[in-house]
Amino acid sequence: MKKLLFAMSLIWGTLHILSCGAKVAVENPEPGNWLMMDTPVDVSLRGLSPVTEHIVWASGADGTWLLTMDGGKSWKHGVIDGLDTVDFRDIEGFDASTAIAISAGQPAVIYKTTDGGENWKNVYQGKADDFLNGMAFRNDKIGYAYGDPINGKWTIIKTEDGGDTWIRSESSPKAIEGEAGFAASGSIMVVDQDNLYLASGGKESNIYYSHNRGDQWAVTHTPMTQGEASQGIFSLTIIDNSNIIAVGGDFEDPNNHTANVTLSHDNGLTWEPNKGNTPSGYRSGVAYYPRLHWVVAVGPSGTDYSTNGGEHWESLGTESFHTVKRSKSNGSIWASGADGKVATLEIL
Repeated sequence: MKKLLFAMSLIWGTLHILSCGAKVAVENPEPGNWLMMDTPVDVSLRGLSPVTEHIVWASGADGTWLLTMDGGKSWKHGVIDGLDTVDFRDIEGFDASTAIAISAGQPAVIYKTTDGGENWKNVYQGKADDFLNGMAFRNDKIGYAYGDPINGKWTIIKTEDGGDTWIRSESSPKAIEGEAGFAASGSIMVVDQDNLYLASGGKESNIYYSHNRGDQWAVTHTPMTQGEASQGIFSLTIIDNSNIIAVGGDFEDPNNHTANVTLSHDNGLTWEPNKGNTPSGYRSGVAYYPRLHWVVAVGPSGTDYSTNGGEHWESLGTESFHTVKRSKSNGSIWASGADGKVATLEIL
Protein backbone atom coordinates (compact mmCIF):
# COMPACT_ATOMS: atom_id res chain seq x y z
CA MET A 1 0.00 0.00 0.00
CA LYS A 2 2.81 2.38 0.89
CA LYS A 3 4.54 1.60 -2.43
CA LEU A 4 1.29 2.34 -4.28
CA LEU A 5 0.82 5.65 -2.49
CA PHE A 6 4.45 6.59 -3.16
CA ALA A 7 4.08 5.79 -6.86
CA MET A 8 0.87 7.80 -7.06
CA SER A 9 2.55 10.77 -5.37
CA LEU A 10 5.40 10.60 -7.90
CA ILE A 11 2.93 10.57 -10.78
CA TRP A 12 0.95 13.47 -9.29
CA GLY A 13 4.16 15.45 -8.70
CA THR A 14 5.33 14.87 -12.26
CA LEU A 15 1.97 15.94 -13.67
CA HIS A 16 2.00 19.01 -11.43
CA ILE A 17 5.47 20.03 -12.62
CA LEU A 18 4.48 19.49 -16.26
CA SER A 19 1.31 21.50 -15.81
CA CYS A 20 3.24 24.30 -14.15
CA GLY A 21 5.76 24.22 -16.97
CA ALA A 22 2.97 24.49 -19.53
CA LYS A 23 1.51 27.38 -17.58
CA VAL A 24 4.82 29.24 -17.56
CA ALA A 25 5.13 28.78 -21.32
CA VAL A 26 1.69 30.31 -21.83
CA GLU A 27 2.27 33.19 -19.44
CA ASN A 28 5.65 34.15 -20.93
CA PRO A 29 5.20 34.30 -24.71
CA GLU A 30 7.81 35.88 -26.93
CA PRO A 31 7.44 38.35 -29.79
CA GLY A 32 7.53 36.68 -33.17
CA ASN A 33 7.76 38.16 -36.66
CA TRP A 34 6.13 41.25 -38.04
CA LEU A 35 3.07 40.19 -40.03
CA MET A 36 3.03 42.47 -43.07
CA MET A 37 -0.25 43.90 -44.37
CA ASP A 38 -1.07 44.41 -48.02
CA THR A 39 -1.97 48.12 -48.23
CA PRO A 40 -3.15 49.96 -51.36
CA VAL A 41 -0.53 52.77 -51.11
CA ASP A 42 3.24 53.05 -51.56
CA VAL A 43 3.99 56.27 -49.65
CA SER A 44 5.81 56.84 -46.38
CA LEU A 45 3.46 56.31 -43.41
CA ARG A 46 4.56 57.96 -40.16
CA GLY A 47 1.07 58.49 -38.73
CA LEU A 48 -0.36 55.41 -37.05
CA SER A 49 -3.23 54.89 -34.60
CA PRO A 50 -4.48 51.37 -33.84
CA VAL A 51 -7.78 51.63 -31.99
CA THR A 52 -8.37 47.89 -31.60
CA GLU A 53 -6.91 44.73 -33.12
CA HIS A 54 -9.22 45.35 -36.09
CA ILE A 55 -9.58 49.15 -36.40
CA VAL A 56 -6.37 50.92 -37.44
CA TRP A 57 -5.82 54.38 -38.94
CA ALA A 58 -2.63 55.47 -40.74
CA SER A 59 -1.48 58.63 -42.52
CA GLY A 60 1.54 59.98 -44.33
CA ALA A 61 3.00 61.57 -47.43
CA ASP A 62 0.99 62.92 -50.37
CA GLY A 63 -1.94 63.72 -48.07
CA THR A 64 -2.61 60.02 -47.55
CA TRP A 65 -4.98 58.47 -45.03
CA LEU A 66 -5.87 54.79 -44.55
CA LEU A 67 -8.36 52.85 -42.44
CA THR A 68 -8.83 49.14 -41.88
CA MET A 69 -11.74 47.72 -39.92
CA ASP A 70 -10.81 44.05 -40.30
CA GLY A 71 -7.25 43.91 -38.97
CA GLY A 72 -5.56 44.81 -42.25
CA LYS A 73 -7.37 42.47 -44.65
CA SER A 74 -8.91 45.42 -46.50
CA TRP A 75 -8.34 49.17 -46.46
CA LYS A 76 -10.16 52.38 -47.23
CA HIS A 77 -7.84 55.19 -48.32
CA GLY A 78 -7.71 58.61 -49.90
CA VAL A 79 -6.21 62.09 -49.84
CA ILE A 80 -7.18 64.53 -47.10
CA ASP A 81 -9.00 67.52 -48.64
CA GLY A 82 -7.03 67.20 -51.87
CA LEU A 83 -3.74 68.10 -50.12
CA ASP A 84 -1.62 65.70 -52.15
CA THR A 85 1.69 67.48 -51.38
CA VAL A 86 1.22 67.54 -47.59
CA ASP A 87 2.77 65.01 -45.20
CA PHE A 88 0.32 64.06 -42.44
CA ARG A 89 2.84 62.59 -40.02
CA ASP A 90 0.51 61.89 -37.13
CA ILE A 91 -3.06 60.65 -36.78
CA GLU A 92 -5.27 59.94 -33.78
CA GLY A 93 -8.09 57.47 -34.26
CA PHE A 94 -10.98 57.21 -31.81
CA ASP A 95 -13.20 54.65 -33.53
CA ALA A 96 -14.02 53.48 -37.06
CA SER A 97 -15.67 56.83 -37.84
CA THR A 98 -13.56 59.47 -36.11
CA ALA A 99 -9.93 60.46 -36.53
CA ILE A 100 -7.74 63.58 -36.43
CA ALA A 101 -4.71 64.07 -38.71
CA ILE A 102 -1.95 66.67 -38.36
CA SER A 103 0.57 67.85 -40.96
CA ALA A 104 4.30 68.42 -40.61
CA GLY A 105 5.71 71.49 -42.34
CA GLN A 106 3.58 73.92 -44.31
CA PRO A 107 0.68 74.30 -44.41
CA ALA A 108 0.45 73.62 -40.65
CA VAL A 109 -3.04 72.15 -40.48
CA ILE A 110 -5.19 69.76 -38.46
CA TYR A 111 -8.10 67.90 -40.06
CA LYS A 112 -10.88 65.79 -38.55
CA THR A 113 -13.21 63.18 -40.01
CA THR A 114 -16.36 61.82 -38.38
CA ASP A 115 -17.52 59.60 -41.25
CA GLY A 116 -14.70 57.12 -41.68
CA GLY A 117 -12.58 59.34 -43.92
CA GLU A 118 -15.22 60.18 -46.49
CA ASN A 119 -14.96 63.87 -45.57
CA TRP A 120 -12.30 65.85 -43.69
CA LYS A 121 -12.83 69.22 -42.00
CA ASN A 122 -10.05 71.73 -41.41
CA VAL A 123 -10.22 72.34 -37.64
CA TYR A 124 -6.94 74.26 -37.25
CA GLN A 125 -4.95 76.50 -39.58
CA GLY A 126 -1.49 77.33 -38.23
CA LYS A 127 0.70 80.35 -38.75
CA ALA A 128 3.08 80.74 -41.69
CA ASP A 129 6.09 79.82 -39.53
CA ASP A 130 4.51 76.88 -37.67
CA PHE A 131 6.04 73.43 -37.96
CA LEU A 132 3.87 70.91 -36.13
CA ASN A 133 5.35 67.58 -35.02
CA GLY A 134 2.46 65.54 -33.64
CA MET A 135 -0.35 65.08 -31.14
CA ALA A 136 -0.99 63.42 -27.78
CA PHE A 137 -4.43 62.83 -26.27
CA ARG A 138 -5.38 62.41 -22.63
CA ASN A 139 -8.80 61.01 -23.54
CA ASP A 140 -11.29 61.39 -26.37
CA LYS A 141 -11.84 65.06 -25.54
CA ILE A 142 -8.59 66.56 -24.24
CA GLY A 143 -5.55 66.57 -26.49
CA TYR A 144 -2.42 68.53 -27.36
CA ALA A 145 -0.64 69.27 -30.61
CA TYR A 146 2.97 70.40 -30.47
CA GLY A 147 5.54 71.91 -32.78
CA ASP A 148 8.96 73.50 -33.08
CA PRO A 149 9.81 76.65 -31.11
CA ILE A 150 8.75 80.04 -32.45
CA ASN A 151 10.28 83.18 -30.96
CA GLY A 152 12.00 81.07 -28.30
CA LYS A 153 8.92 79.14 -27.08
CA TRP A 154 7.61 75.70 -27.93
CA THR A 155 4.40 75.59 -29.94
CA ILE A 156 1.63 73.85 -27.99
CA ILE A 157 -2.05 74.00 -28.88
CA LYS A 158 -4.86 72.32 -26.95
CA THR A 159 -8.32 70.95 -27.60
CA GLU A 160 -10.96 70.17 -24.99
CA ASP A 161 -13.75 69.13 -27.36
CA GLY A 162 -12.29 66.17 -29.21
CA GLY A 163 -10.41 68.23 -31.78
CA ASP A 164 -13.27 70.40 -33.03
CA THR A 165 -11.48 73.56 -31.85
CA TRP A 166 -7.88 74.29 -30.85
CA ILE A 167 -6.36 77.07 -28.73
CA ARG A 168 -2.70 78.04 -28.72
CA SER A 169 -1.15 77.82 -25.24
CA GLU A 170 0.24 81.01 -23.72
CA SER A 171 2.13 79.05 -21.06
CA SER A 172 4.25 76.84 -23.33
CA PRO A 173 7.86 76.45 -22.11
CA LYS A 174 10.84 78.40 -23.36
CA ALA A 175 13.21 76.51 -25.64
CA ILE A 176 16.98 76.55 -25.67
CA GLU A 177 18.50 78.01 -28.83
CA GLY A 178 19.28 75.23 -31.27
CA GLU A 179 16.63 72.86 -29.89
CA ALA A 180 13.88 71.37 -32.03
CA GLY A 181 11.35 68.58 -32.05
CA PHE A 182 11.20 65.62 -34.41
CA ALA A 183 8.19 64.60 -36.48
CA ALA A 184 9.52 61.09 -37.12
CA SER A 185 6.70 59.19 -35.43
CA GLY A 186 4.34 61.64 -33.75
CA SER A 187 5.49 60.51 -30.32
CA ILE A 188 7.84 63.03 -28.69
CA MET A 189 4.96 64.08 -26.43
CA VAL A 190 3.10 61.73 -24.11
CA VAL A 191 0.24 62.46 -21.71
CA ASP A 192 -0.67 60.61 -18.52
CA GLN A 193 -3.58 62.12 -16.59
CA ASP A 194 -2.38 65.63 -15.60
CA ASN A 195 1.23 64.96 -16.65
CA LEU A 196 2.70 66.07 -19.98
CA TYR A 197 6.17 65.22 -21.30
CA LEU A 198 7.76 66.82 -24.36
CA ALA A 199 11.15 65.67 -25.69
CA SER A 200 13.67 67.66 -27.70
CA GLY A 201 16.77 67.19 -29.81
CA GLY A 202 19.37 69.15 -31.69
CA LYS A 203 21.83 71.22 -29.70
CA GLU A 204 20.42 69.73 -26.50
CA SER A 205 18.15 66.79 -25.74
CA ASN A 206 15.84 67.69 -22.87
CA ILE A 207 12.53 66.66 -21.36
CA TYR A 208 10.01 69.42 -20.68
CA TYR A 209 7.38 68.32 -18.19
CA SER A 210 4.22 69.65 -16.64
CA HIS A 211 2.28 68.05 -13.79
CA ASN A 212 -0.76 70.35 -14.13
CA ARG A 213 -1.93 69.90 -17.73
CA GLY A 214 0.50 72.42 -19.18
CA ASP A 215 -0.12 75.38 -16.89
CA GLN A 216 3.48 75.36 -15.62
CA TRP A 217 6.53 73.65 -17.09
CA ALA A 218 9.97 72.57 -15.92
CA VAL A 219 12.90 71.12 -17.87
CA THR A 220 15.44 68.41 -17.18
CA HIS A 221 18.48 67.32 -19.17
CA THR A 222 18.97 63.79 -20.54
CA PRO A 223 22.05 61.71 -21.47
CA MET A 224 20.68 61.00 -24.96
CA THR A 225 23.01 61.56 -27.95
CA GLN A 226 22.83 65.28 -28.78
CA GLY A 227 24.66 68.29 -30.15
CA GLU A 228 23.78 68.04 -33.85
CA ALA A 229 20.52 68.78 -35.66
CA SER A 230 20.04 65.07 -36.43
CA GLN A 231 20.43 63.90 -32.82
CA GLY A 232 18.20 63.63 -29.78
CA ILE A 233 15.03 61.98 -28.50
CA PHE A 234 12.61 60.82 -31.21
CA SER A 235 9.98 58.96 -29.18
CA LEU A 236 8.61 58.50 -25.65
CA THR A 237 6.48 55.87 -23.95
CA ILE A 238 5.10 55.68 -20.41
CA ILE A 239 5.36 52.44 -18.42
CA ASP A 240 3.57 53.56 -15.25
CA ASN A 241 3.33 56.61 -12.99
CA SER A 242 7.07 56.42 -12.23
CA ASN A 243 8.79 54.95 -15.29
CA ILE A 244 9.18 56.51 -18.74
CA ILE A 245 11.37 55.43 -21.67
CA ALA A 246 12.87 57.64 -24.40
CA VAL A 247 14.58 56.39 -27.56
CA GLY A 248 16.39 58.16 -30.36
CA GLY A 249 19.96 58.63 -31.48
CA ASP A 250 21.20 60.09 -34.75
CA PHE A 251 19.10 59.64 -37.89
CA GLU A 252 22.11 60.44 -40.07
CA ASP A 253 24.01 57.55 -38.45
CA PRO A 254 21.24 54.94 -38.15
CA ASN A 255 23.45 52.01 -37.11
CA ASN A 256 25.07 53.86 -34.22
CA HIS A 257 23.66 52.50 -30.95
CA THR A 258 25.54 54.80 -28.58
CA ALA A 259 23.35 56.62 -26.02
CA ASN A 260 20.13 55.92 -27.94
CA VAL A 261 17.91 55.12 -24.93
CA THR A 262 17.34 56.84 -21.60
CA LEU A 263 15.08 56.01 -18.67
CA SER A 264 13.30 57.89 -15.91
CA HIS A 265 12.24 56.16 -12.69
CA ASP A 266 10.85 59.24 -10.92
CA ASN A 267 8.04 60.49 -13.12
CA GLY A 268 10.32 62.34 -15.53
CA LEU A 269 12.28 64.39 -13.01
CA THR A 270 15.67 62.77 -13.79
CA TRP A 271 16.96 60.57 -16.61
CA GLU A 272 19.74 57.98 -16.82
CA PRO A 273 21.20 55.50 -19.34
CA ASN A 274 19.97 51.94 -19.34
CA LYS A 275 22.14 49.28 -17.69
CA GLY A 276 22.30 46.59 -20.39
CA ASN A 277 22.31 46.30 -24.16
CA THR A 278 20.94 49.27 -26.07
CA PRO A 279 18.69 49.06 -29.15
CA SER A 280 20.61 48.14 -32.31
CA GLY A 281 20.70 51.64 -33.78
CA TYR A 282 18.83 54.93 -34.12
CA ARG A 283 15.21 54.37 -33.06
CA SER A 284 12.36 56.64 -34.17
CA GLY A 285 9.48 54.96 -32.34
CA VAL A 286 8.85 53.14 -29.06
CA ALA A 287 5.73 51.63 -27.48
CA TYR A 288 4.94 49.82 -24.24
CA TYR A 289 2.77 46.70 -24.33
CA PRO A 290 1.41 46.30 -20.77
CA ARG A 291 -0.28 42.97 -21.41
CA LEU A 292 3.15 41.26 -21.55
CA HIS A 293 5.35 44.04 -20.14
CA TRP A 294 7.20 44.43 -23.45
CA VAL A 295 8.77 47.60 -24.77
CA VAL A 296 9.21 47.61 -28.56
CA ALA A 297 11.41 50.11 -30.44
CA VAL A 298 11.67 50.53 -34.22
CA GLY A 299 13.85 52.41 -36.67
CA PRO A 300 15.46 52.17 -40.12
CA SER A 301 17.85 49.38 -39.06
CA GLY A 302 15.28 47.16 -37.38
CA THR A 303 13.28 46.36 -34.26
CA ASP A 304 14.35 45.70 -30.66
CA TYR A 305 12.39 44.71 -27.57
CA SER A 306 12.87 44.77 -23.81
CA THR A 307 11.13 42.72 -21.11
CA ASN A 308 12.55 44.63 -18.14
CA GLY A 309 11.46 48.21 -18.65
CA GLY A 310 14.14 49.19 -21.15
CA GLU A 311 17.20 48.14 -19.16
CA HIS A 312 18.21 45.41 -21.64
CA TRP A 313 17.27 45.10 -25.32
CA GLU A 314 17.27 42.24 -27.82
CA SER A 315 16.97 42.43 -31.60
CA LEU A 316 13.81 41.31 -33.40
CA GLY A 317 15.25 41.59 -36.88
CA THR A 318 16.16 44.22 -39.45
CA GLU A 319 12.75 45.14 -40.89
CA SER A 320 12.62 48.94 -41.18
CA PHE A 321 9.79 51.01 -39.66
CA HIS A 322 9.13 54.65 -38.76
CA THR A 323 6.69 54.26 -35.90
CA VAL A 324 5.25 51.69 -33.52
CA LYS A 325 2.03 51.98 -31.52
CA ARG A 326 -0.03 49.70 -29.29
CA SER A 327 -3.75 49.53 -29.80
CA LYS A 328 -5.92 51.53 -27.41
CA SER A 329 -7.58 48.25 -26.49
CA ASN A 330 -4.07 47.01 -25.46
CA GLY A 331 -4.51 43.85 -27.51
CA SER A 332 -1.97 44.34 -30.30
CA ILE A 333 1.16 46.18 -31.49
CA TRP A 334 1.36 47.81 -34.92
CA ALA A 335 4.12 49.51 -36.93
CA SER A 336 4.29 51.54 -40.13
CA GLY A 337 7.04 52.73 -42.43
CA ALA A 338 8.14 53.52 -45.97
CA ASP A 339 6.41 52.36 -49.15
CA GLY A 340 3.00 51.94 -47.51
CA LYS A 341 4.31 49.44 -45.00
CA VAL A 342 1.99 48.44 -42.12
CA ALA A 343 2.47 45.41 -39.88
CA THR A 344 1.31 43.85 -36.63
CA LEU A 345 3.60 41.97 -34.25
CA GLU A 346 3.09 38.23 -33.92
CA ILE A 347 2.95 36.86 -30.38
CA LEU A 348 4.37 33.33 -30.01
